Amino acid sequence: MTDPIPVRPVAALECRTCGAGAPVDEHFCPQCSRILALGRHGDYFSFLGLPRKLTIAAHDLERRFRELSRQFHPDYFYNASLAERRASLERSSYLNDAYRTLRQPVTRIEYLLELEGLAAGSAERSATNSQTGAVPPALLEEVFALNEELDEVRSLREAGAPESEWKARLHSARQPIDVKRDEHEEQLKELSAKWDALVDAGGSVEDRRPVLKALHERMLERNYINNLIAGIERELAL
Repeated sequence: MTDPIPVRPVAALECRTCGAGAPVDEHFCPQCSRILALGRHGDYFSFLGLPRKLTIAAHDLERRFRELSRQFHPDYFYNASLAERRASLERSSYLNDAYRTLRQPVTRIEYLLELEGLAAGSAERSATNSQTGAVPPALLEEVFALNEELDEVRSLREAGAPESEWKARLHSARQPIDVKRDEHEEQLKELSAKWDALVDAGGSVEDRRPVLKALHERMLERNYINNLIAGIERELAL
């Protein structure tokens, strides 16, 4: 029997108008109905009233965003106290950040990994790794073959070969990288479904960790692949 996911204590917000307490992800005071300062809060998922899952229906996310946008809109607090006007701006800004992050599957995964203590790493760091030779083990074969082909293409270009010849070789070299990227997109979908199933089943920390680790590895590889493709596109633009 697996241990249940530990329940984190719910921090309380204090209403600056009446002093009453409210759960951390409430937007309005349950006593006086005034908007609450953002203060301490949970995360983008809970802010929007969503479980911490990777499959989110676009129409549901849009609906929640629109409803909260109307509730937080600064125009509604034009004649309110300074504290309430500031709270509406804080919550509107945080809502926009949450919506931008959760609307795309990739940024949603990156954010989940960050919340779970396994940040996937930025595209900038992946670009640095691609330049310093820190190749993800799963991509060694593709990277070796691509680097060999790029060296030959550069030699052809320097020797004055027709543009059509070396560009055709670049397009050909890109094909296996595109295939690898498509494979990773499918793997990310499968792992996302596994994560959601664990959330629904109340899976333990031990159950969830391997899925998070696999997501982390696939995201690092995905970023590296995208940088390889960007490098090919730069060569094509020369």
